[in-house]
Amino acid sequence: MKSAVENLTATRVKLNVEVPFEELKPSIDAAYKTVASQIQVPGFRKGKVPAKLIDQRVGRGYVLETAINDGLNGWYQSAVQETGIRPLSRPEVEITEVPDPSATDGELKFQVELDVRPEIELPDYSGIKVEVEAAEASDADVEKALDELRGRFGTLNPADRPAKDGDFLTIDITATIDGEEVDSAAGLSYQVGSGTMLDGLDEAVTGLSVDEDAIFDTTLVGGEHAGDAAQVKVVVKAVKERELPEADDDFAQLASEFDTLEELRADLAKQAAESKVVGQGVEARDKVLDKLLELIEVPIPESVIAEQIESHFSQEGSHGEGEHDTEEHRAEVKANTERAFQNEIILDAIADKEEVGVSQNELIDYIVTTASQYGMDPNQFAQIIDQSGQVPMMVSEVRRRKALAVVLGQAEVVDTEGNKVDLSDFVRPAGAEEPAGAEAPEAAEEAASEESPAVATASDDPAAVKF
Repeated sequence: MKSAVENLTATRVKLNVEVPFEELKPSIDAAYKTVASQIQVPGFRKGKVPAKLIDQRVGRGYVLETAINDGLNGWYQSAVQETGIRPLSRPEVEITEVPDPSATDGELKFQVELDVRPEIELPDYSGIKVEVEAAEASDADVEKALDELRGRFGTLNPADRPAKDGDFLTIDITATIDGEEVDSAAGLSYQVGSGTMLDGLDEAVTGLSVDEDAIFDTTLVGGEHAGDAAQVKVVVKAVKERELPEADDDFAQLASEFDTLEELRADLAKQAAESKVVGQGVEARDKVLDKLLELIEVPIPESVIAEQIESHFSQEGSHGEGEHDTEEHRAEVKANTERAFQNEIILDAIADKEEVGVSQNELIDYIVTTASQYGMDPNQFAQIIDQSGQVPMMVSEVRRRKALAVVLGQAEVVDTEGNKVDLSDFVRPAGAEEPAGAEAPEAAEEAASEESPAVATASDDPAAVKF
C-alpha cells in the first residue's frame, strides 16, 4: 500500500492512498465468505456457495464493494500510521478508482481529507520573566483569618433593629414576571452582604426590620426562568447578629491545638504567608502560560472548533439552557475553546521535548483529587472514567500540568517590589516523591495500571483533551 500527504492548510491535509490488488484480495476473499453466508442457493449449504455462483447471483461488483467497505478503515488507519499524521477530525473519504470487477488486477485508490494536529516550533522558553504580586502577609491578613476562625465558633442572637451588613436573615421571596408569579420560597437563610443569592437583594434588605418587605428588579439565576428579568418581593422574617467569642487564650485552646492566643496568631501568620506563596505560584503559572501563547503561533482548525462549539450548545439545549445561545456567549465559548486548544498543543509539544512521563502514582493522585472536587468517592469516580474510556484524557491532563511546571520552574519570577520569588515549593520537580495522602483507590490503581507498569503515555485523540 502507498500513501502520501498533501498539505491543504496548516491544520488540514489530504491523504492519497493506493491499495494494490494483492492487498485487496484478502478482503475480497472475506467478502465472498460474507456474501455466501447471506444468500441461499438450492443444492448448497449456507456459507458454501462457490464464488462463481455468487458472481452470477449478486455480481462481482457487489462483492468488490463489500470488500472495499469492510477494509477501508483498516487501510485508512495504516495510512495514518505510515504518514505519521495525528488526526483531529472525522475523515472525509472519496474513492477515486476501483479495480475492474471482471479483472484480477488493478488498484483501489481513495483520498481522505481531515484536520490534523498542527506542528509548531518551540522557542527557547527557559527564563521567561513574569511579575506577580508581593506575598508578604500583613497584620490585616492575620486578623482576617482570626476573625474567620472566631466566626466558626460564633453564636447567632436575635437583633431588635433594622438589618445591616453582616446580619443573618430569615426571608421569604416571591418572583413575578409581568405580574405573574413564577417562583417563591419561604424560610431562606441569608447573610447580608454575601451576594450569594440575587443581584439587588443586599440593597433591598438593608434597613428592613422583621415583617417589613421590599420589591426590587433583578435577573433570575435558577429554574426554568433563569436569565429572565423579574420583580422580586422579599419579606424579612428574622434578623440575627453573630456574636464572636473573645480572642484570648481560652479561645485558642477551644479552636486549635495551641495553648495561647500568641501561638495561634503565629500559626495563622504562617498559614497566611504560605497562602500568599500559593497565590503567587498560581499567578505566575497563568502568566507563564500567557507568555507561551504570545511566543508560539498555533494554527486553529476551524472545523474542529466549530464542531466543539455546536456540541457545547447542543448540551446546553438538552439541559434547558438554550436561551443562553447568544452571539456574545458564542464568541466567549469560541475564544475559550481556541485558547484551550492552543494551550494543549503547546504543552504537549513541551512535554514531548522534555520527555515528560506520567507515573501511576501521579495519575492516581490526580484522580483522587479530581474526585474530591466533584464530591465523589474516588473508587466510583475511577470506575466511571475507566468505563467511559477517559483514562487517556486524565493522563494527558497530568502530563500537560507537569510540562507547564517544567517551564514555570525555569522562569524568572519577581514580585511587584522587585524581589525574586522562590516557587520551588510550589513547583514539584518531575520525579519528586508524591505527597502522603489517602490510600489509592483500587479502581483508580486498576485504571492506571492498564496504561503501563510505570509510565503512561498521552493520547493523541483530540476528544481526550479538554474539549
